Amino acid sequence: MSPLAVSDFLQVIQESLLEILQSAVIAVPALILAIAILAATWYGTKPIRRLVSATSERFIHNATLRTLAVQLAVVGVWVTGTLLACLVIFPGLALGDIIGLLGLSSVAIGFAFQDIFKNFLAGILLLLNQPFQLNDQIVVQGFEGTVEEISIRSTKIRTYQGERVVIPNSLVFTNPIHVLTHYPHRRTDLAIGLDYNTPLARARQVLAMAMTDVEGVLSQPSVEIDIVGFGDSAIDFIVRYWTRPEKVHVRQIQSRVMVALKQACDEAEFNIPYPIRSVYYFDQEKFNDHYPEAAIATQNGH
Repeated sequence: MSPLAVSDFLQVIQESLLEILQSAVIAVPALILAIAILAATWYGTKPIRRLVSATSERFIHNATLRTLAVQLAVVGVWVTGTLLACLVIFPGLALGDIIGLLGLSSVAIGFAFQDIFKNFLAGILLLLNQPFQLNDQIVVQGFEGTVEEISIRSTKIRTYQGERVVIPNSLVFTNPIHVLTHYPHRRTDLAIGLDYNTPLARARQVLAMAMTDVEGVLSQPSVEIDIVGFGDSAIDFIVRYWTRPEKVHVRQIQSRVMVALKQACDEAEFNIPYPIRSVYYFDQEKFNDHYPEAAIATQNGH
């Protein structure tokens, strides 16, 4: 390569580096401004959250819908801030270009973040449909506890053991939900067995009277005493009573009911029997019908 060609090549490289440096210098203020916009967006979500929360408390009485309004406002702030930052970094980018870019990238983003979008949409549907609300006690996917938070991505419950469980909204939305506290009262079915010598009519009266003095058992709906079957060692009763639906009340009142029923049975001299098994011993020489015929013939001398 001739010295002239080398000189021209170096000059082209120099001009390219100068253009890159010039573009970088021009882009630095825009980049700094874009970072400032994103930082302002991050800090701005806090007052927006408080403002929307205070406003929604005045006009929206449902706590779940207030949560949805706050979360949508935060998402809207982030979307707006991100678009402004993109316009600052790329000043030639028009709204149509942004829409086109979003359209082209939506498929790739959808495949990459399908679980996130699925949880997002499920969270919005849960907040709108309201199958349960904050502080409800639910059972979902084998987890039972009190609903602490319903966010756009997940539902958080506090178990009765004081543990937090975070369940993706897509699982909550597509699986059966057992809402324990939806209604104002809840029934408990408690089994008890009494001796076969127990007079059944009197037993029902005694058990019903014992339930009238138990604190926490509701009078309406009334208590029911059902005879449900003949067990191996006892006649089986089911005591059906109603309480407040919260787990703590159900658990505490069940203990009181068991104490009251046991005390009533003791006073009425009703026996709550242990499981009984009868074992019979046979004289094998007398009852030999299980022997083969050949053995029987040999035993009889034939």
